Amino acid sequence: MSLSRTSLAAGVALLALAAASQASASAFYLQEQSVRGTGRAYSGEVADKGVGSLWWNPASIAGIEKSEGYFGLNLIQVDSKVVNNGSTITRPVPVTTAIGGDNTAFDPINDGVVPNAGVAFRVNDRLSLGVSVAAPYNFTTEYNANSWTRYDALKSQLRTVNVDGVVAYRVNDMIDLGVGVTALYADAELTNALPNISPLQPDGSQSLKGDGWAYGYTVGAQIHPSKSLTIGASYRSKIDQKLDGTVKVAGLLAPIPAANNFTVDGQAKITLPWIANFGARWAVNDQWTLNGSISRVGWGEFDAIRVTFPGGSSTSVQDYKDVTTYAVGVDYQASPRLTLRAGVQYDPTPTPDVGRTARVPDGDRMMYAAGATWAATDNIKLDAAINYISFDDTKIARTDTTATSSVVRLNGDVTGSAVVLSTGARFSF
Repeated sequence: MSLSRTSLAAGVALLALAAASQASASAFYLQEQSVRGTGRAYSGEVADKGVGSLWWNPASIAGIEKSEGYFGLNLIQVDSKVVNNGSTITRPVPVTTAIGGDNTAFDPINDGVVPNAGVAFRVNDRLSLGVSVAAPYNFTTEYNANSWTRYDALKSQLRTVNVDGVVAYRVNDMIDLGVGVTALYADAELTNALPNISPLQPDGSQSLKGDGWAYGYTVGAQIHPSKSLTIGASYRSKIDQKLDGTVKVAGLLAPIPAANNFTVDGQAKITLPWIANFGARWAVNDQWTLNGSISRVGWGEFDAIRVTFPGGSSTSVQDYKDVTTYAVGVDYQASPRLTLRAGVQYDPTPTPDVGRTARVPDGDRMMYAAGATWAATDNIKLDAAINYISFDDTKIARTDTTATSSVVRLNGDVTGSAVVLSTGARFSF
């Protein structure tokens, strides 16, 4: 049997880079970009003021009275289980057998820490400049080498840094505007096993490491019809992301020619979604403020993964859909220095029921949040929050043809939940 070096490169790159995109939210977007927002399930950020809401709306710093800084840290703890439900592999011989191996994976989704920070400089009573640093697409999943998922996923790690440079302007007492330029750096490492021709042979392996910068923009506005009501809207552009890296294949045995174990350079192009936010904050009285928001995420932009490599190119069509997220929350001014808050959010998955991968088995989720702010001094505010996220039970249902021409049919059940603990500080100067 012979396999071309080009077809192996294409198969490896397509499988690995599909995982990279899925390993970065719902689907692979992390919302933990504001500790204050975490406490009310992100229901009011697009309509709130100050540097703590800069990720959500570049207009949030327009008209600030003093320059401001923000730092937040979010600990994400995930409890998950992935169970085999009759997955099979058909090798080129041909013969169809159970994949075998460990049939249950406990906590394959790693816990993580998500930091974020921002600073806003007051130029005058109308003009402000700001910088936001966030990590919106960080994720790691790991399965052991003998897991039933091994031909689809072993390790999936994605690290990103998003930097926004923002200009905000207060047009008048009613209208604030903001615009920003986005730079996103992504670094990925993805591995999985590769079946040899005979089930008696040990598995080979394939891996991808890659990184790259990409650019976009963000715009936003806030309208203040009265002192008690603020309406906010923002738009974060899609980003055409390129990953330059190395694809490696090892451990393939005869009758596959030894030359098909190789290392080759390659590039993948994917499109990360646009995000449109709309929301409002209404101060009912001096103590109670109601928050509400709707977010539309343009996952339909993630239509395909386009890979180029020496000697050719490949395209893997995806089937994501645009989704709408809803959130409501409340702030309560318990005392001059203490603010309490709570919220709830519904966040659907854009991933298809057929084609979902073991890399990041996503499902619809409900978020329940609580938080508080303590004004330690007139210039320092300390934020804390906790979220509980309940994931709907979901399934892994995916069929792939590997680079060695084996057909892998994954069928599994997934359960999970998560807790997010957040702490941060805001200060003026």
